[in-house]
Amino acid sequence: MALFSKERSYRDARVLLTGGCSGLGLELTKLFAADGARVLVGDVHEQAPEGVLPQGVEYRQLDIRSDEQWEEARNWMEANWGGIDVLVNNAGIAAGGRLDVEGMDNWKRIVDINLLGAVRGIRTFVPLMKAQHSGQIINTASLAGLVHAPAMASYNAVKAGIVAISETARWELAPYKITVSAICPSFFRTNLHHSLEGKDVEMQETAVNLITKAPRGAAQVAAAAYKKVKQGKFIVITDPDGQIAYFGKRYSPLVYKALMLQAGRRVGSGKTPVPPIIDKLQSLGAKR
Repeated sequence: MALFSKERSYRDARVLLTGGCSGLGLELTKLFAADGARVLVGDVHEQAPEGVLPQGVEYRQLDIRSDEQWEEARNWMEANWGGIDVLVNNAGIAAGGRLDVEGMDNWKRIVDINLLGAVRGIRTFVPLMKAQHSGQIINTASLAGLVHAPAMASYNAVKAGIVAISETARWELAPYKITVSAICPSFFRTNLHHSLEGKDVEMQETAVNLITKAPRGAAQVAAAAYKKVKQGKFIVITDPDGQIAYFGKRYSPLVYKALMLQAGRRVGSGKTPVPPIIDKLQSLGAKR
């Protein structure tokens, strides 16, 4: 449910979007730019890949692990546009693996990027939004932040953390007319699998297949998410199978538990845990 239900216009809005040179971030960048927003994309490249960003979109190198580069982005926004209206914490990496296999280095890496990267962005720009008594924060979470399948502990943890931070910020910042959304897509086709690294090679191969063979592309997910964040929705589930999984967990807990136990057994035998859960929850949803 939205705190402020009127659909907003992004014409002339000042937007900073991280991870905007590819995947979901690029598709969101295109949508903001098409609506007439002023968009600054931050990404890890020294220069934006040639010909990728829409005409008129600005670019700065922004490694979301760097406090200094966040400060530089804020200074640029203040000097050039006088502030910020929309912060999109989208940049992130993929990770996963079984609890006793995935290494601690990979845990630290994904926490620093996916979780603390968003925290740094919020801490950097919330003072500006508070001062102007307006703003919007959009955090890219995942269905994994709501539905916690086996063999994805680190990814589940950081995305659940993004949902938790988003909800905290939602209530904390509401008095300043700052709205918050958490985008929670299921698997979709993107280049996110290129960021996979770690010790659990078997489960990473499964993740690659789930991403590269997903039924939706980044443009479809971005369009669904964009429509809902314009309406100020908080939890933004972008696809039907994600809605079925999420509501199946909430309203059919015994069935959900049985399916997760089955998924755990599948992981133990080296098989993918996810598609059977979605398929069976879809069947359940069709009977409701």
